[in-house]
Amino acid sequence: MSRLADTSLSVLDLAPIREGGSAADSFRESVELARLTERLGFTRFWLAEHHGIEGIASAATAVLIGHVAGATQRIRVGSGGIMLPNHPPLVIAEQFGTLEALHPGRIDLGLGRAPGSDGATMAALRRDPYAGVDDFPQRLEELQGFLGEPRPGQRVRAVPGQGSRVPIWLLGSSGYSAQLAARLGLPFAFAAQFAPGYLHEALRLYRDNFRPSEILERPHAMVGLPVIAAESDALADYLATTSRQKFLGMIRGRRTCAKPPVEHLEMTPMEEVQLQQFLGEAIVGGPDTVREGLERFLERTGADELMLNTDVYALEDRLASYEIVAEVWR
Repeated sequence: MSRLADTSLSVLDLAPIREGGSAADSFRESVELARLTERLGFTRFWLAEHHGIEGIASAATAVLIGHVAGATQRIRVGSGGIMLPNHPPLVIAEQFGTLEALHPGRIDLGLGRAPGSDGATMAALRRDPYAGVDDFPQRLEELQGFLGEPRPGQRVRAVPGQGSRVPIWLLGSSGYSAQLAARLGLPFAFAAQFAPGYLHEALRLYRDNFRPSEILERPHAMVGLPVIAAESDALADYLATTSRQKFLGMIRGRRTCAKPPVEHLEMTPMEEVQLQQFLGEAIVGGPDTVREGLERFLERTGADELMLNTDVYALEDRLASYEIVAEVWR
């Protein structure tokens, strides 16, 4: 029996900027996508913190979360994720406490420990290049303290934020966050949308080491997954060249805005291998191919939730992809 209907589906959005487009265009399209996926029954709409990347407009993640939450009614809106080492825990608690006060019961706080940028941008953000490398658990504990109930003698409080209990998720593409989430009894999200190689080992570490907490009785694993659905396999494969061009640009040391799809991509055998390291779990195809791909993925991973990222050039193709997924999901 298919697990699709019993598995929550969510959305990861990077507010992509198209070649010839603008950040303002991206924000309008994020809202349109959020409204559509809310109507289709998706559970969450998350936005990711990236800095200094020409084709991604979600740098001010908390601001954009508020914008999307204000334009929707029911779907949970959150971060996939906020990079904890880039910010003082008190500031994050105040931002997300404010979001929770504005949109009660609809805000998620996904946290990562990567910079979300290159080295120079990281230095401009953090000043301390070693922030988060060894002290991530301490920063996380501090943040949890600012979002939880006030403790006796607590001198510094997050206002808003204190007592809001905004749900915290740990995000990762390796075993570190998987094991930390397991130890703390937190939900875990793995970034297979760009780093699928460690997926199965991370899920095993999370489940094998999970300790029940007041937050979760049993492990809850969400997996980020690249999915492009279209009317046919051929059309989906054509649309997927936008994403492939993006990752090829990264391999070649060039980051650009989203490029239109092309009929053929020139790459070396080594680049093909490297591209597979980024997109090895991508599900691309027509309705039947996508249904079968999602079912096989769930059988292999046992994921409790899937967070889909659809990286195509045109908004109408992006919207159509989620509509097709919603149809095969039922």
